Parts: sequence; C-alpha cells; structure tokens
Amino acid sequence: MTMERGAVESIAPPDEPSDPETDRPVRRLIIAIDGPAGTGKSTVARQLARRLGLEFLDTGAMYRAAAAIAIDAQVNLNNAEEIVRRTSEADLHFDWTTDPPTLRAFGKSIMHRLRDADVSAAVSPVSGLAALRRLMVETQRRIGEAHPRLVSEGRDQGSVVFHDADVKFFLHASPRVRAERRAEQLRSLGRAADVDKIERELIERDERDSTRPVGPLVCPPDAMRIDTSTMSETEVVGHLESLVRGHLGEGSGSGAATL
Repeated sequence: MTMERGAVESIAPPDEPSDPETDRPVRRLIIAIDGPAGTGKSTVARQLARRLGLEFLDTGAMYRAAAAIAIDAQVNLNNAEEIVRRTSEADLHFDWTTDPPTLRAFGKSIMHRLRDADVSAAVSPVSGLAALRRLMVETQRRIGEAHPRLVSEGRDQGSVVFHDADVKFFLHASPRVRAERRAEQLRSLGRAADVDKIERELIERDERDSTRPVGPLVCPPDAMRIDTSTMSETEVVGHLESLVRGHLGEGSGSGAATL
C-alpha cells in the first residue's frame, strides 16, 4: 500500500521531519481519539485538528475502503489473504492536499462508497481480520512518521497504533444517542434510516469490535474518557481542545491557534 501519486504525499518517513520553511525539526504531536461507532469521532477529530493546526487521519475510512474493495471484487469476506492482496493492489492512499484528506483507490476517490449500507455491514468482520489489521497498523504508523503532527481517530489508535501518543481520548455515548446521530447523518445524505435497526446494529458491532482477538475496541488506561451523549459536536471539540492545551501546558486558546 503506497501513498504517493502526483500531488499526493508519500507515507515513506523522512529521516527527520522538518519544517520546509525553517528546516527545523518538527515537534511531534500525536493525538489519538478512539471510541465506538456513532460517537462523532471523525467529525470531532477533523475539527480538532483544524483548531490546533494539525493534520487529520481517519483510520476507519481505511477499513471501510478495504471492505468496499472486497465487496466490489466479490471476494469472500473471510478470505483475509485475498482482501489484503486486493487492498494492496488498489494503491489505497490519502490525498493530503484536500481537507479532509481524500481516500483514493485505483487512482480515484472511494469516499462515495464508505457509508453505503453494504460497506457498513461488512466493515466490522473485515476489520477483524488479523492480516488486514497488520497491514493497516503498519501503514498508519508510517503515516504518523511522515505526518508527526496528527489527530488520528479509530478504534485502536491509542491502544495499538500510537500507544505512545501524546494525548489520548476515548469518546463514548449511549447506543440510542449514537443511533440517532447515525440516522441523522444518513438522512442528510438523502438515505432512509431506521433508528431502532441502527441501534441494534451498533450494539452488535460494539460486541464484535470489543471481543475480537486482534486490535479490539478498548479504552486505553491512560486515555481521557469523554461521554458525548449530552454534548454537541461543537461542545465536544471545545472540550477536547481545552484538555489538549491544558495537558501540554498551553493556555485555553481560542479559534485556530496552532500549538
């Protein structure tokens, strides 16, 4: 899996990341945000990254892309070797020139497939495949080396991928609240949504994700646990920004002041 094509930055790590304007070493800052589906991780992580002047990595999109690639190629979802092969052949990579970064496969954006119903149904079993997780973890770590000032969100970012992250958060909310949020998201895309069905599916996925043998969904012991059930996205982002700045000894900050 590579990350270089045209204007797309390679994930191959430089010998020592530096600021292109000053040629000084870049101060590493990795913020890991984990949690189950429907807690608003992606939106919150993207906004937090923008507020702090950091880059944003959506690792859940990478697993969704692998699921979409497998489905479109009619690969058995239990065939880890073939899914890894197809994913590698797809040259899955981010275009870091867009905000948020666009995930591309076979030279084209795959973003339109990531929230489709068939992909949502397949992503949990696919993401539980040990061989695929090894590939993704390695790739995500290489991204972190090439982009050392990063907000990375997923389910194993603080526990596995960036276990030495500077700041770790674990977002959670009740299944009903998460189902309502997911339904609202789908409706905004013009798609039908059954809240009760979504809630059942979220509970089932929570069970699968938290009990899988490789990279299970867990709250790292050194993570700050945040219940977002009664908070708006704006409130969550503001709260996390304040915690990050406080943890790093900065002031509360405002707007998009870069750390």
